[in-house]
Amino acid sequence: MKKSYASLTSSYVFTAAIAATLYSSASVADWSANISAVSDYTFNGVSQTQNDPALQGGVDKAFENGTYAGTWASNVDFGGDTNLEWDFYLGSYQMVTDTVSIDYGIAYYSYHGGDNSSDGNYPEVYTKFGYANDYGSSELNFWYTWDYFGTGAKHVIAMVAHTFELAPNHYLRASFDVSNSLDSDKWIWQDDETSFYHYRLAYQTSYEGFDFEIAAENTNLDYDTADERIVFGVSKTFSF
Repeated sequence: MKKSYASLTSSYVFTAAIAATLYSSASVADWSANISAVSDYTFNGVSQTQNDPALQGGVDKAFENGTYAGTWASNVDFGGDTNLEWDFYLGSYQMVTDTVSIDYGIAYYSYHGGDNSSDGNYPEVYTKFGYANDYGSSELNFWYTWDYFGTGAKHVIAMVAHTFELAPNHYLRASFDVSNSLDSDKWIWQDDETSFYHYRLAYQTSYEGFDFEIAAENTNLDYDTADERIVFGVSKTFSF
């Protein structure tokens, strides 16, 4: 059965944030935990909370060889009984040269709260390339799944991003990504469209051990949960 985002109500949802975007360092072999509050939990520009705030947190373990593993959770609201996203991931972060890095692994998204929430569970593999120089840090990232939200649809997301330092402890990050269904008979986004794009500009800084971000973002989807918006977030990371 073909499914589109606009027609989904309960256990089938857009997508989930991946906790593996937390960069682990090959020089660190320790546990860490993170907690964050955001004005809207968005991923690829689409709200996972019906435009409402979210409380999120996770636990990570990094090893000296660059391998990392962890789990991450957030409240969600997909218009039905599903109210919790709980993710797990395993990956490896390596410096290829002094300026080039690669981050790859596998994640599993799970959903909870309703009798059919787990129908949307699915795995995903990812690869992220990084390049750092005097002009900032550039990224080329890919996510792929062969069972998008349990529909059996193959789906891929590609992203380019760049972060540069405006001043000490003040950063600007610009990103552009495209989400694309590879099985239009199983998944579409809207009006028989198999893909959409999303762009985002974020200011990032830290103070007294807290990280702050304010971002403007938009998509070309015609949903009230995917239109232009300003999103604010604050987070804290603990090492132990």
